[in-house]
Amino acid sequence: MRNLRTSVLTAASFAALFVLITAVGPTAEQAKPSSTAAPTFTVDPSWPQEMPNHWIMGAVTAVFVDAKQHVWVAHLPETLTEEELYEEPWNVGAGVEAGKPKPVQLGTCCKAAPPILEFDPQGKLVQGWGQGSFTDFSDWPRDPHGLFVDHQDNVWVGSHSRHRVMKFTRNGKLLLQIGQYEKVGGSADTSLLGGPSGIWVDPKTNEAFISDGYRNRRIIVVDGATGKYLRHWGAYGHVPDDTEKFDPKMMMSGALPKQFSTPHGITGSKDGKIYVTDRRGNRVQVFDQQGKYLAEKVIASATLSSGSAFVPVLSPDAQQQWLYVADGTNHKVWILRRSDLEIVGEFGRGGRQLGQFLRPHGMAADSQGNLYVGEASTGRRVQKFTLVRR
Repeated sequence: MRNLRTSVLTAASFAALFVLITAVGPTAEQAKPSSTAAPTFTVDPSWPQEMPNHWIMGAVTAVFVDAKQHVWVAHLPETLTEEELYEEPWNVGAGVEAGKPKPVQLGTCCKAAPPILEFDPQGKLVQGWGQGSFTDFSDWPRDPHGLFVDHQDNVWVGSHSRHRVMKFTRNGKLLLQIGQYEKVGGSADTSLLGGPSGIWVDPKTNEAFISDGYRNRRIIVVDGATGKYLRHWGAYGHVPDDTEKFDPKMMMSGALPKQFSTPHGITGSKDGKIYVTDRRGNRVQVFDQQGKYLAEKVIASATLSSGSAFVPVLSPDAQQQWLYVADGTNHKVWILRRSDLEIVGEFGRGGRQLGQFLRPHGMAADSQGNLYVGEASTGRRVQKFTLVRR
C-alpha cells in the first residue's frame, strides 16, 4: 500500500471567533421537560488547521477521537470534482482509465488528501494514509465508512460499498480483514458482510460490533483478534429478514419497520448497552451485548429520504448522561437524555456557514465533552463544537 504520512507546517494563526450554538428545546411530540439542562456548545473556527500539500477533503463519512485525544477522519477522495483538483486532475474519481492520456495540470490547487487522516487536539494534521492502487484493493480501505480506534491502538475502517471491515496499525499496516471485497451473502451469512457502516470494539472483551446495514439488516459481532464470527441480530433482537419490505412513508402515520432499514451507526456504553442508529428507520434502538432488545426512540418520524438517525455518540462523563445523534437529512444534532432516551435539545441547521451543517455524517466526542462533526455530500469538512462549562 502507498502509505502517505506527513508532518504538518504550522497554519497561520488567527483570532478565535466563537459562535454560541444553543440547544433548542424539542417539540411536544418529541420530548418532555428535562430537570437537567441540555448541553450547549460553541463552534471553534480555528479547528482544524490548514492541511499541507494543498490537501482538501472529500465527503466526510466518519470521525473518531482516540485515547490520545487525536481526531481521526475518514473521507472519500473519489467524491472530489475536477475543478476541486485542478492541481492533479488525473486523480479525479478512480483516476485515468487504462489507455487514455493523462490530463495536464490545470491550476495551482488542490490535491485530494489521503482517505484516513489523524489530527492532534489542536487540529494540526499528524499523518494521512490509506490510498492505494486502483488495480489492487487488497490492502487499502477504498470508500471508507465507519472508523474506530480500539484499546490496543488499532484503527478499524469499514467500507460500505465494498463490503468489508479492515483493521490496521496506527500507521496504516493491514492486520485483519472481515468480509471480502465486493462480495455479499445476505444477513444470515457468517463470513461475508453487506454494506458495513459503523464499528465499536469493547475494550473488556475485544469483541467488535459492526452495524452491517447498507445492504444487510443486522448487527454482527466478531472476535477483534481473529475476526471469527460470534453472533448477529436484527431489529428488536429478532432474526434479520432481507426479504421484508417497508415503505418509509408509513412512518408518517406511526408505523415502524419490523426490520432494520439502514443500521448506520453503533456505539457501546460503559454499562454494557449497544446503541444502534437505524438511519432510514428514524430511530435509535438499544440492546445488551448479546442482542437482547431493550428500548427504542423514534426521532423526527416524518423524515423521508435518508432518514434522521445517522450516528450515535455518548457523552464522556461517568454516567454517560447524554446521547448525541447526528441527523444528515435535517442537518442537525439531536441531544437525548440517555436514561430515558427523551430528546432534550438540538443544535445546527442546514447551511454552509460556521456552525451550520450540510449532511452531518460522522461525529465523535473527546474526553472533555467537545464534539467533532464531519459533513458528507458537498459539506466536506469537520467542525469542532466546544462544550460550554456551567
